[in-house]
Amino acid sequence: MRRQPQIALLADGKRLHLQDGPIDLIIGAHGGAAIVRSAYQAAIGRFTGLLDELCAELALLRQAADPHACWLRGPVARRMHAAVAPFAEEHFITPMAAVAGSVAEEILAAMMREAPLDRAYVNNGGDIALHLAEGEHFTVGMTDRPDQFGVMRTMIIRAGDPSRGVATSGCRGRSFSLGIADAVTVLARTAAQADAAATIISNAVDLPGHPAIVRVPACELQPDSDLGARLVTRDVGPLHKREIATALQAGADKARALLAADLIDAAALNLQGEICTVAPESVADRGSQVRHRQAIAGAIHA
Repeated sequence: MRRQPQIALLADGKRLHLQDGPIDLIIGAHGGAAIVRSAYQAAIGRFTGLLDELCAELALLRQAADPHACWLRGPVARRMHAAVAPFAEEHFITPMAAVAGSVAEEILAAMMREAPLDRAYVNNGGDIALHLAEGEHFTVGMTDRPDQFGVMRTMIIRAGDPSRGVATSGCRGRSFSLGIADAVTVLARTAAQADAAATIISNAVDLPGHPAIVRVPACELQPDSDLGARLVTRDVGPLHKREIATALQAGADKARALLAADLIDAAALNLQGEICTVAPESVADRGSQVRHRQAIAGAIHA
């Protein structure tokens, strides 16, 4: 018998909240009332038992990804692997680096199979999968740290844009990071791709050996961490402007390489109040949307 997740509409009566263990989703859909109800029922149906599916393959999901072969069975697990595989040749990365985005994608796909929605999103702790029909758009709120919510500016994602995934990673978030970025937010074609790429870019924002950075083995904080004994960042003391610039440059170089490889659409990197953005001109020229000391985060507004 499958464990039942927690299911509720939020106070606005429009958004659906689904929670099971560490998976915590906020879902919004726009269309006719009956269509939205059908989409939400599809989301609930697919979400029920999904955590059990992932747990059944958890041992493999916590192993370093093979860039050339996938032994996973479940659709979400395979999506996780596909998202991290492009990075696995050069970096240590496990499929768990794309779990939040992959789950969001899976739930959104279930909704779209059931109902022709105008707009929809699935927000999994700030990693977001989007659907936009022709002529539609989303406004994504921007903040500078994933552990603190406060919308400062916004960015519009239009139906004609390629991005359908948003993800944020950093040493201040709920996951461990090898780097020191407060937040790295990525736009990509899918939420799973954005999730994996945000992890890689966040890890690259770093000052190896700097005395102001406190690192501890991941396994001391979480014994079953997929990072094992690798050192993860727990605190970053004040840095000089030059040091911040050096760390951000390292992350920006990685982001530019991923942009050139068509693995991301844009990225915003934040460290101690300083922002560096990597984006094609079509994105970077949208006024205040990604250039002004903000990073894209997980708030969605109609």
